[in-house]
Amino acid sequence: MAIGQTTRVSLPYPSTWEIQASFGGRPTTLGTLVISNVLNGRVSGTVNFRGTPIPIQGRWDERSRQITIESPYANFVGTFAYKAEPTLGLRHYVLRGTVRMKPPSVRAGEVGTWTAVTNLPL
Repeated sequence: MAIGQTTRVSLPYPSTWEIQASFGGRPTTLGTLVISNVLNGRVSGTVNFRGTPIPIQGRWDERSRQITIESPYANFVGTFAYKAEPTLGLRHYVLRGTVRMKPPSVRAGEVGTWTAVTNLPL
């Protein structure tokens, strides 16, 4: 890359992310986030914490690098970051933020944190 040249990195899709959520110091819940599509700022895919993929819909703001995701059980709000590892030929992507559980979840009303990570070739 030439000096002064920048690379614009957007939310990758289709992509599969490892996701973890934590509530009130309780053990972390692990799962999978699949971002199937990002089109005109709209995000679609699935989240899976208990063996069954649950549909998600959301919004992606390229300028602020903010994502909001809604499932039937929770609302996720977060920010996007990445780091290139040229020696490994990978780019590490991270989404992190807060999650609020909603009915019919047994954790309805609880607020926690979430982090999702994935790695893709440069």
